[in-house]
Amino acid sequence: MFLFGFLILMYPLVSKLYYRVESNFQVQEFEKAKEEFPTAEIKKKIQLAQAYNTTLDPSKMVDAFSSKQKAGIAEYARMLEVKEKIGHIEIPKIDQDLPIYAGTSEEVLQKGAGHLEGTSLPIGGKGTHTVITAHRGLPTAQLFTNLDKLEKGDVFYVHNIEKTLAYKVDRILTVEPSNFEPVLVTKGDDFCTLLTCTPYMINSHRLLVRGHRIPYVASEHKKAEAEALFYRILKLLLIVLCLLILFYLVYRYIKKRRKKKKENIKKEC
Repeated sequence: MFLFGFLILMYPLVSKLYYRVESNFQVQEFEKAKEEFPTAEIKKKIQLAQAYNTTLDPSKMVDAFSSKQKAGIAEYARMLEVKEKIGHIEIPKIDQDLPIYAGTSEEVLQKGAGHLEGTSLPIGGKGTHTVITAHRGLPTAQLFTNLDKLEKGDVFYVHNIEKTLAYKVDRILTVEPSNFEPVLVTKGDDFCTLLTCTPYMINSHRLLVRGHRIPYVASEHKKAEAEALFYRILKLLLIVLCLLILFYLVYRYIKKRRKKKKENIKKEC
C-alpha cells in the first residue's frame, strides 16, 4: 500500500523530469540542425519571414486557447521550421527553455510553446510583435506554470534560425481572452509577449508578459544560464534529500514493527 501511494506521489515529479529531458533534447536538436543551413539560405528564410510579417491582419487573431484553433502544423511558418520547430523560448528567471512550434493547436501546446497565429514571426525587427503561448498547470510539464513569477526588468530570450533575441519585461497585464489590443503591432517597436491562462487552474483570463527588444549580451546570457542551472541543481539536491529522509523514516518504521512483532511472538511462547 505504501509503495502504491509513493508511486502516485512521485508520478508528477518523474513526469516533469522526463518532459524537461525531452524538451532539452528538442532544443538541442534545433540548435544542431540550424548550424547545417548555409548562411545564404538562412538569410533567404529570414527575408521570407520579414515579408510575411508585413502582411499581418490583426482582425484575424483568435484566442490561443480557443477550441476554434485548427489542428496540425501551421503552414504559415514553414520558412522558419527546423525539425518542425521555429525556435525556442528561454526564460532564465523560471528556469524554462521550451521548443516553439508553429500554431497553438492543443497538440502543439501539449508538447511545448506555440506561436500565436496572426502575430509577427519571432525574428525581431521594428514594427513587430510576436506572441509565444504555453499552458500552465499541466501535471506532466512545467511550461508557463510560473510565468506569473516574472517581474518588470527580467530578461528572456527567443532563439530562431538566425540569432538570439533578448527582451526585457516592461509590462504585465491580465486581460479577457477576446482582448487583443495589448498584442498589436505598434510602429517602430519590437515586442515579444508571453501568453498563458490565468488564474491558475481556473483559466478565465489571459496573463500577458510583454518584453521590449534590448541588445543581446552574451556574457549576461551565460550568467543568467549559470544562475538557473545552480538553482536547478539545488532543487534536485533538496528533492533527493527529502527522498532519503522519507526512505529512512520508512525503514525505521518497518524495523520497529518487525522488532515489536518478534517481541510479541516471544511473549506468546
